Amino acid sequence: MPNVSPLYHVLSSLLALFALFQPRNPNSPPCISGWIPWLGAAFQFGKAPLEFIEQARVKYGPIFTVFALGNRFTFVTEEEGIEAFFTSKDTDFEQAVQQTVQRTTSVPAEIFYRNHSRLYSMMKGKMGTSSLYLFAGTLCQELHEHMDCLGTAGTENLCDLIRSVMYPATVNILFGKGVCPTNKGDIKEFEEHFQKYDEGFEYGSQMPEYFMSLANLLEVSYPGNLAAFPWKTTLLQHLLDDLHGKHLAPNYALLLLWASQANAIPVAFWTLAFILSHPSVYKNIMADIGSVFGKAGKENIEISEDDLKKLLLIKWCTLEAIRLRSPGAITKKVVNPIKIQAFTIPAGDMLMLSPYWVHRNPKYFPDPETFRPDRWKEANLEKNAFLDGFVAFGGGKHQCPGRWLAIMEVHMLVVLFLYKYEFILLDPVPKESLLHLVGTQQPVGACRVQYKLRQ
Repeated sequence: MPNVSPLYHVLSSLLALFALFQPRNPNSPPCISGWIPWLGAAFQFGKAPLEFIEQARVKYGPIFTVFALGNRFTFVTEEEGIEAFFTSKDTDFEQAVQQTVQRTTSVPAEIFYRNHSRLYSMMKGKMGTSSLYLFAGTLCQELHEHMDCLGTAGTENLCDLIRSVMYPATVNILFGKGVCPTNKGDIKEFEEHFQKYDEGFEYGSQMPEYFMSLANLLEVSYPGNLAAFPWKTTLLQHLLDDLHGKHLAPNYALLLLWASQANAIPVAFWTLAFILSHPSVYKNIMADIGSVFGKAGKENIEISEDDLKKLLLIKWCTLEAIRLRSPGAITKKVVNPIKIQAFTIPAGDMLMLSPYWVHRNPKYFPDPETFRPDRWKEANLEKNAFLDGFVAFGGGKHQCPGRWLAIMEVHMLVVLFLYKYEFILLDPVPKESLLHLVGTQQPVGACRVQYKLRQ
């Protein structure tokens, strides 16, 4: 093999520097590129992403680009950019997420593109507001069953307490009983692997071997134990029926499992944490529960959709918790150059929006850092409309298809927990400054509670 001259290395270095520091197109947004080729500003951004986004917005204006790991991420933070993010035909959601899905679930691009629209439409219909009544009764039974395992009293990390009830209940209503392991030991093992997988999901974390062994359990014959389900099939079965590439059924089943847990459990955690840390809100909720179900206690009550509609304050608390603890960023890919304000965003950029910071715009949410569930009085929830500026579930045609089921799950869980148990919050809710640094909606640090069965 011939020797490579030192001149070659010098020229290569110069070309890399030229590519990094070449004059910026005057129509492009300001770019934060860092000093190291390819790596760019990845270190600064990854160290404290939410702080980085806000500081960049203040310094560079409402539209700016971050060059990191060989990619350009262009952030939009004001109305015109937000509208373009959700409505422009020059951006594409599928292309933005395909590589992450392939890395995390081993679903090839061709299969992903063929399946995505069809599966999204199916799930949107099966978990829409007109279908929630099909889940309500079974969900209530499942939550009761797993709450009964908690005993009469205890001290527990609030997130662990919620997961021990919510994980098996959710799995059983979506997958059917017996498909996934739901005993206490299996839940603990699942939690350890899932948290690692979930924390790295958006960065393309590899599927743990544990999940691959769990996938074998999902290769079951259907219909299975469907007697408890009045619609005679589960969401998993609908997914398998509509799936192109049947050999990838376990991969898609695990993607559904991740989607059912990744956001609903943190939302339930924050909802209860905020309620317990605001005594006046807690007191008003208990009065509302008493007005619907009578004196709170250990009796196993049945909760219908109509009952939940009478307990609006809990729903407001859930939506306010989602507002305050939304994801740091969501993304679409620019497929054709798009003009926003005075800038032209080139094709190939990842267009980024931060729900976390959008939800702190005082134009939409006065006193934005404060937990104020009563602000949701202004939302027309009867017509399933959120407050202006609320983008936690996305927007346009790619809103989260399971949002209404997830809200109902959290709503029902909170009602049953507060009806059956008295809670004392032992640790303070994590400070906002810490959340700015970590850039995540996941629970941060210990948040222990004491609970005991009401007499």
